[in-house]
Amino acid sequence: MATRPQTPVKDKNFDLISVLQASLHYVWQLDEYAQDAERAGDEELATWFRKIQHNNDKAAEQGKAMLARRLAER
Repeated sequence: MATRPQTPVKDKNFDLISVLQASLHYVWQLDEYAQDAERAGDEELATWFRKIQHNNDKAAEQGKAMLARRLAER
């Protein structure tokens, strides 16, 4: 059984920032994938990538708002 690597910091806010960073990265990455699919003439795949991109963008916006609230509380 593979063990999961430990996060360097056991902190819920670190986890929030990590997920926020990943969501923002995926928004950018999925745009690249959608463009690749469009260049290849595969609109079905491009549309699917854009839907996933939208979900990650929404998650990133929610994460940014949550982080801003937490920083304001300090």
